[in-house]
Amino acid sequence: MDICSTPGLMPIDDALANMLKSITPVTCTVEKLLSDSVGYVLAQDLHSPLNVPPFDNSAMDGYAVRIADLSNTTTLEVVGKSFAGIPYKGEWPPASCIRIMTGAKIPAGCDAVIMQEQATIDATTPNIVDFSQALPVRDQQNIRSLGEDIGQSDLVLPKGHRLTPRDIPMIASLGIPSLTVLNKPKVAFFSTGDELKPLGTPLQEGEIYDSNRYGIKIMLEQFGCEAIDLGVIPDDKDQLRQAFIQAQQQADVVITSGGVSVGEADYTKIILEELGQIGFWKIAMKPGKPFAFGKLLATDDSADAIFCGLPGNPVSAILTLYILVQPLLAKLAGHADWKAQPSIPAKALTGFKKAPGRTDFQRGIYTINEQGQFEVSSTGNQSSGAFRSMSLANCFIILERERGKVEAGETVYIQQFAPVFYA
Repeated sequence: MDICSTPGLMPIDDALANMLKSITPVTCTVEKLLSDSVGYVLAQDLHSPLNVPPFDNSAMDGYAVRIADLSNTTTLEVVGKSFAGIPYKGEWPPASCIRIMTGAKIPAGCDAVIMQEQATIDATTPNIVDFSQALPVRDQQNIRSLGEDIGQSDLVLPKGHRLTPRDIPMIASLGIPSLTVLNKPKVAFFSTGDELKPLGTPLQEGEIYDSNRYGIKIMLEQFGCEAIDLGVIPDDKDQLRQAFIQAQQQADVVITSGGVSVGEADYTKIILEELGQIGFWKIAMKPGKPFAFGKLLATDDSADAIFCGLPGNPVSAILTLYILVQPLLAKLAGHADWKAQPSIPAKALTGFKKAPGRTDFQRGIYTINEQGQFEVSSTGNQSSGAFRSMSLANCFIILERERGKVEAGETVYIQQFAPVFYA
């Protein structure tokens, strides 16, 4: 890859374009039970095998009537019942009505359902119902028609749609027990650094807990990937090489955290150049300037694997994963309808420090005022090592690359956190 030769800082859009053009979506499919399919991407268009609803049914508890029967009278005799799963059968005499429940099949000849709240029943003659307060009655009122929601053969969901919990009941209503979906991309990841220690271990001087892997794992799973956690790898050339080999053997994508900044990537860079084609980029974004991208080349034991090297600072690692790696993984997964969160104009309630040169993703808290306008304030400390700012935030404040300091009252653009941050 010739991306190493890119002078200066690479714009975010250029970095994304460079990555995305090298990605080919997965093609392998698997059959999944509907109950296990959330998060998977459809491998083919989904068409409805039937009408929904499959018959005309009542939208209310009430009375099935023929409007013509109410042309000369406001009272009708109840001659039968239609319950969900137990429809009315038999002749329907003139000048009468049928008690009906929500979801029950509409009797032949019925052209309206009057809700029970608009019906009056005399305790002395419970089989006689007065509908005077319901008049006039509209044709087809409170009737859900055959195929009103979904028609037989309709396109329900397109190929490339990632299945959500909202989709499952709808698909179940079609009687479809399983779906053909694309395999989830497998992503192996690990952190690098002698200073990183596992949770529950007492820290010695100069040591810190490895926090990045915990955020990376849950985000990868929310992106729709199978996450393979390989732990923490110390700054040892042989162990690093073995970790990369192991990761490539198991995964479509290999992600590391740490070891991509100038001066700290010695072993990592040597091993990556030995195993593949890797570029070390400086991205025009803050936080998250150091980033590595490329390919680990196929061997006798493994296929090609995409490589993404994230910075080691906690906020930088999560931000680059969210902004740069997420679109890559969406394309790899065949997730055709993935989109980045839209930018929304907001009034700055606080000032924001900013120097021209890099697009700045500051962590903010937005609210909506009484006029329906977005307002946003800073979470405080914006250091790339201060993850509490991310925990407190509900949005990114995106300050343009060439913009300078922002004063309170100016308009800025915010990006609300996607569901991945609320999983």
